[in-house]
Amino acid sequence: MKIRVYYEDTDAGGVVYHSNYLKFCERARSELFFELYPSIFEAKTGHFLLAKANCAFVKSAKLGDILEVKNKLLEVKNASVLLKQELFRGEEKIFSAEFVLVYVKESKPQVMSKELKETFVRLFSTQQS
Repeated sequence: MKIRVYYEDTDAGGVVYHSNYLKFCERARSELFFELYPSIFEAKTGHFLLAKANCAFVKSAKLGDILEVKNKLLEVKNASVLLKQELFRGEEKIFSAEFVLVYVKESKPQVMSKELKETFVRLFSTQQS
């Protein structure tokens, strides 16, 4: 997914706020689901919550930059997934993060169905860099 950096994403000096890197990654994950598995948003049975984020801010993004988010599925467990997402400006990596997403129902971690696990693998296998 490509994202343009707008004024609202930056401080007065035109540098992207650190929290917006996380928003860019969230948008990329959501867009992938909207495009390839939209029914996950309609399901009333469960959803994913961010449980852990390990971020590396490599370089600053600036107003007007075109950023590309690349996704990689690192691990699928019974109730969680580990994703790596990186932001690039051209060939230059500017941000990298590993996210643990936990599958929950009724506010408690739950085991994902085999179908959901397979769907996760399928979704992110189309995006691996």
